[in-house]
Amino acid sequence: MRFTSEQRLDDGVLERGFTLGEIPGILWTPGSASAPAPLILLGHPGGLHKMYPRLVARAQHSAAEGFAAATIELPWSGDRPRSAAAQEARADLRRALQAGEPVDGGIVDRLVLPLVEKAVPEWRAALDALLSLPEIGGPVGYAGGVIAIGIRLAVVEPRISAALLFAGSFVPRILFEEARQVTIPLQVLLQWDDEGNDRQMALDLFDTFGTKEKTLHANMGGHTGVPQFEGDGNRFFARHLK
Repeated sequence: MRFTSEQRLDDGVLERGFTLGEIPGILWTPGSASAPAPLILLGHPGGLHKMYPRLVARAQHSAAEGFAAATIELPWSGDRPRSAAAQEARADLRRALQAGEPVDGGIVDRLVLPLVEKAVPEWRAALDALLSLPEIGGPVGYAGGVIAIGIRLAVVEPRISAALLFAGSFVPRILFEEARQVTIPLQVLLQWDDEGNDRQMALDLFDTFGTKEKTLHANMGGHTGVPQFEGDGNRFFARHLK
């Protein structure tokens, strides 16, 4: 990990840009931390520059509760090299949605599975680097992002103690089987009127999760209408990371 920038935000939070090989990321740490802070990994749908206002707001709310927060750019997003196969699958998905047609499972597999296969090892490598820093002490939570990535991380990464997942992206059926293996505490957010989300699929997925401690929070509104009190998940993580 190499730090590339540093600034102190108005509330005292220290924001540092970093690179991990070719992968850019951002780390936020509380301004007044006197001990290593537990860490929340902030997932997102891709595009750090575009997502920055929402990410920094979530990070600042987390820092106010004593959490460090970090994020990395997703494969094929932002300034990272593109995948022709992913672009083709995304175009096929867009055409199906615009035509009001059912989304074929093959399109979802072509779009999401390669992303999961590439992104999850990158998140784990970032976690290795972040937990080596003296100001980060764990435990670790994961919040938001592409829900399929969150499912895989919750299964394969034992250092993640709890996850706040956003139901708002398509999930390959094979990952429903992995969802049965999730045992950590979960909170799942569902926007009831999300124009790009299959509500019934989200409800079925919630039912599939194997953990005995799972909570579904559903709110009226579209994809970008998640209430602030839901998006930061501080009360949920305070119960499980402190």
